[in-house]
Amino acid sequence: MKDDFRKLKNKIITQILLTAVLTAIIGFAAKNILIDGVLEAPFADAFIRFAEVVLSIEYKTAVQLYYLIFQQNKDLILGIFFILLLFLIFYWTLSRATHYFNEINRSMDKLVEESDEPITLSPELEVVERKMNLVKDTLKKRMKDAQEAEQRKNDLVVYLAHDIKTPLTSIIGYLSLLDEAQDMPMEQKAKYVNITLEKAYRLEQLINEFFDITRFNLQKIILEQMDISLSMMLMQIADEFHPMLAEHELTVSVQVDEQLTLHGDPDKLARVFNNIMKNAIHYSYSGTNVAVTAVKQQGAVVITFANVGETIPPHKLNTIFEKFYRLDTARSSATGGAGLGLAIAKEIVNAHGGTITASSENSHTKFIVTLPGRS
Repeated sequence: MKDDFRKLKNKIITQILLTAVLTAIIGFAAKNILIDGVLEAPFADAFIRFAEVVLSIEYKTAVQLYYLIFQQNKDLILGIFFILLLFLIFYWTLSRATHYFNEINRSMDKLVEESDEPITLSPELEVVERKMNLVKDTLKKRMKDAQEAEQRKNDLVVYLAHDIKTPLTSIIGYLSLLDEAQDMPMEQKAKYVNITLEKAYRLEQLINEFFDITRFNLQKIILEQMDISLSMMLMQIADEFHPMLAEHELTVSVQVDEQLTLHGDPDKLARVFNNIMKNAIHYSYSGTNVAVTAVKQQGAVVITFANVGETIPPHKLNTIFEKFYRLDTARSSATGGAGLGLAIAKEIVNAHGGTITASSENSHTKFIVTLPGRS
């Protein structure tokens, strides 16, 4: 883009120089024509003849009149001519500049229009035209993305609100039974209490997801960094997920050098790895393994979560880190969450100066987190 503006600047400078040269040439030619042609014969003869015939003036008097008006005022006439010439050139230049400004002004109005019609300007404003069309396309895309994100958020709020009623209804129902049946057998009472507690935990999870929705992007991520033993952290996370792994008939393997460390916020990075691990478990085929590895490459620490499951289409790989996005839109919030896990993970990784990417091919999916190594 800088090269385009440099070309436009050079083009304008060239036009100004050409206009100046052209003005000088026209002025020089006009001077010769005016002095040597117009103010001499045949103009002089024509003026004298006009004075004799139309004004009935004698020849000698007509000659003197010509001399007084033209011969003695050549410099004044030439000066007036140059002033008029400069005025015309200035007026022409100003008109073109005004025309360009009007075009730019109209094109700026089109930026806020919801029309698909591209902005068109004069050839001299080609660079501005490209820039404005780029801005128009960018604004249109951002508006579309914002509308889609808002719609996804609204849908998820509706899903969560609906799903909150389910555990709440169960809790009220079981507590009512316990309250009404005072002589209920202890075994049955313990069963109802366990079910009620499970529903209460689920209700708490849904409420926390509501808080995540309202907090997301409304606060700046503040890091409390320290040296972290990556091996210990990943092993601990794998152990915490054993019940969920067993439920889905999955296994997990962790391969990390015990000496590998990094500098970061342990609580927030644990949330990143938890979100990725949870996502891998939800979308893995039963009887497969979730492989967690971490290595140091070119001064950076690369952590990989690999699972075997349904291949993620390429167009979805570009959106899974967006807020409120769900890979499987058919999943309810009872199993799929609010669609914030990977988006929050990306925000935390970015705050650490790292990157998070995903790849999926032939039923093998990888989430790769790259973080700066310990200096």
